[in-house]
Amino acid sequence: MGRSKFGYHLLALAVVAVWGVTFVCTKVLISSGLRPATIFAIRFVLAYLGIWGLTLAQRSRVRLWARSWQDELIFVFLGVTGGSFYFLTENTALAYTQASNVAFLVCSAPLLTALLILLYRRVRRDRFSEAMEDIRLGFPLIGGTLLAFSGMALMLFDGARLQVSLLGDLLALGAALCWALYSLFMGKMTEEYGAVFATRKVFIYGLLTILPFLHGQDPAALCGILLQPRVWLNLLFLGLVASLACFVAWNQVMSKLGNITSTNYVYLNPVFTLISAMALLGERLTPAGAIGSVLILGGIILAGQREQTGTFPS
Repeated sequence: MGRSKFGYHLLALAVVAVWGVTFVCTKVLISSGLRPATIFAIRFVLAYLGIWGLTLAQRSRVRLWARSWQDELIFVFLGVTGGSFYFLTENTALAYTQASNVAFLVCSAPLLTALLILLYRRVRRDRFSEAMEDIRLGFPLIGGTLLAFSGMALMLFDGARLQVSLLGDLLALGAALCWALYSLFMGKMTEEYGAVFATRKVFIYGLLTILPFLHGQDPAALCGILLQPRVWLNLLFLGLVASLACFVAWNQVMSKLGNITSTNYVYLNPVFTLISAMALLGERLTPAGAIGSVLILGGIILAGQREQTGTFPS
């Protein structure tokens, strides 16, 4: 690992540690009466106001639009996959199943990213495919995929849990797919437009596409909920730290380390989530869930070994 990239690896680790705790924060907010879409909207409004502060602090000409309408549409896609739909599926999943379950299933995103890159590079040759890391189809990837999906099956069909949690687990897998799609293109767009501009685009299009889902939250009840210290403290943490600071940092990490190298750090997410969920929420893994979690992490680590041939950025 070259010294020039070492700092970005540490930054990736710090971001993932923060994101691991966000599952618990969101679970607290849902238990306090906030709806998943409302949590996302408040979180991204705070982040969007903050990103404009960073934009103005750069003291350079403010760019409002991408260089082409095609790139602008790509930012819309990123706002949906990395913003509204990702957080809507993830936050809704937390209403039905344990925070640790959601974290372990969402951490399949690196594996899904690798599979999507394999598919994308086969069907398209463009500036995005050229920027993607080289992935070879071999035993580590195939074996890791089978191992991880075996773990997911154990968690999805664990009879010791309430049947309603199956919906939460499937939503968590949907969130992982959204993040994998986001990871395909965000690194290249950050490289071309800069982390602050690219992140600002993700925030605004995430907010615009969540609007149709903002219903069912009683305004009077919302005001009462927001007055609770634990609610606004968690929202400030999610909006300014986990969204604003971490999204800018992560987009920079992806542009420097590559799609797969950076996304592989996501497999550490559940470790931080499990520790915080057990300490703060009293959650426990069932035996089948514990075995499934180990298989998911083992499969993702095994699949990541394909990059040891020299295709990891140093």
